[in-house]
Amino acid sequence: MTETVRTRFAPSPTGFPHVGNIRTALFAWLFARHHKGSFVVRIEDTDVARTVTGAVEAILEGLRWLNLDWDEGPETEGKYGPYFQSQRLALYKEAAERLVAQGNAYYCYCSPERLEAMRAEQARRKQPPGYDRMCRRLTADECARKNSEGLTPVVRFKTPLEGKTAYHDVIWGDVSFENNTIDDFVLLKSDGYPTYHLANVVDDHAMEITHVIRAEEWISSTPRHLMLYRALGYAPPQFAHLPMILGPDRVKLSKRHGAVSLIEYRDQGYLPEAMFNFLTLLGWSLDDKTEIMTREQIIQNFSLERISKTAAVFNLEKLNWMNGSYIRSLSADEFMRRAMPFLEKGLPPEIKRPLDSDYVHRMMPLAQERARTLVEVPGLVDFFFVSELQYEPVLLIDKKMTREASLQALEAAHQKLSALPSFENDSLEGVLRPLAEELGLKAGQLFGTLRVAVTGRTVAPPLFQTMVVIGRGLCMERIGIAIEKLRRLAG
Repeated sequence: MTETVRTRFAPSPTGFPHVGNIRTALFAWLFARHHKGSFVVRIEDTDVARTVTGAVEAILEGLRWLNLDWDEGPETEGKYGPYFQSQRLALYKEAAERLVAQGNAYYCYCSPERLEAMRAEQARRKQPPGYDRMCRRLTADECARKNSEGLTPVVRFKTPLEGKTAYHDVIWGDVSFENNTIDDFVLLKSDGYPTYHLANVVDDHAMEITHVIRAEEWISSTPRHLMLYRALGYAPPQFAHLPMILGPDRVKLSKRHGAVSLIEYRDQGYLPEAMFNFLTLLGWSLDDKTEIMTREQIIQNFSLERISKTAAVFNLEKLNWMNGSYIRSLSADEFMRRAMPFLEKGLPPEIKRPLDSDYVHRMMPLAQERARTLVEVPGLVDFFFVSELQYEPVLLIDKKMTREASLQALEAAHQKLSALPSFENDSLEGVLRPLAEELGLKAGQLFGTLRVAVTGRTVAPPLFQTMVVIGRGLCMERIGIAIEKLRRLAG
């Protein structure tokens, strides 16, 4: 590729960033980084009525979380700014007026009421919706008279009535549309704000964007944009339309499939590097087997040609598996650093803050082996912190054991553990495995009873390592409480 690649991510702040539009940003970023080009962020904030407060900040925060740095855009000004469309209105007005002067566009004075009635009639006749071109035939004098009446027009593009508009999509190949299926679409609204069709063409040209990478839903709009490029005398960029993202039920991903906002995934304890890897595989692949890849590997191998036309399926189980893999690849110190905010927030309020970092450091390897997300960590380790375990006494009776056998096992274990010279992994195993044999139990039966006694759970990290972290004193206290629970259970 001889020209300098320039891609853009152009979100509308009408909502918070979801995985679909962030996947678009990721692919545009990867393509730019692979070709050592520029990645531009442009905020398309011309839909004033639907703008959501805080959406711009959330979009930029999501990009930062995934480490998708931008070369130009908000907070990183470049020579093609400003990067908010609301600050570029004069450019769109100038382009619209030029198109009218050239005969490629016209002023339309139709009221909202007339347009609504027109659409209702089209629906009644089962006709395809679209503007009926009534104002296309207005003369200059008629326009002047309507202006003098105080009517404020929109500007519509004068779509050719015959022929085809075709283009080559990098992903979809050759695409063609009959011009007579495209209505005279609005370019400039009566409030002076542009539609997406005009603004994205004007800005992509002004910002020298070479590749427009966007969602599949814009395929049918691309002929409109190509007509505008031609009418304005601009050379069009290359287009690549990304396949849709579906839920596991093969329906377009939405809130009913769970979290959709990228910020929600961050707050649920997904690692940005795992999410980066996972989103990359929604439509793109290196081969038919490689799943875990570093950022550098992905950048080096990324190409638009390897993007599939088939809709990508957002598989939460796969994301959880991948996130767990990334968690286990962290160093112990790094895992603790990332997990600590979730512990501070997620552990019961009665637990003293700030948490003892040395104590936390000892238990973190046990959680790291089992956690799939960071938000799960407090639930995996809360028994290390609470002063009193809450569990049903019957859980102390392991399968194929009686209350009496469980009580005898706990009393014997209490006695043996009290006499241990050191409370370490090897010494615990050295005394408890032989004890199970002594008692005529399987090791799993004794360990299961002890596990409930010291953690309050039937499933927990490896028993001996857990007991070492809890410490001899607290273990003995909890086993003693378990013995009393079983004794009371007899009554």
